[in-house]
Amino acid sequence: MKEIIACNLKFLREMNNFTQETVAKYLEINRSAYANYESGVREIPFDLLEKLSDLYGCEMYMFFEEDTAVFDDMLACAFRVEGIEENDMKEIAYFKSIVKSSLKMDQLLKA
Repeated sequence: MKEIIACNLKFLREMNNFTQETVAKYLEINRSAYANYESGVREIPFDLLEKLSDLYGCEMYMFFEEDTAVFDDMLACAFRVEGIEENDMKEIAYFKSIVKSSLKMDQLLKA
């Protein structure tokens, strides 16, 4: 399972054109620690996965998916910018967490 999560971390980061350094800064860890999570050397803590789910605008279960096709719809609205700063990433994550919550509420109201 650790390898699947590692693969998805790298896939999502690359699809959003983020560097390991910028993601590590957003997570408030050093780049080498993040690189260990992305390579599968170490297991990423749950609280960091939660932060990344906001940054990437995905549900937590998606980090455990073996088929990256589950990311197709989500990546259609991915932010792809150059020279992004740590504070920008926090704003993007906050915005995406609001969108995720709104979509969840819509699903609950339809049920």
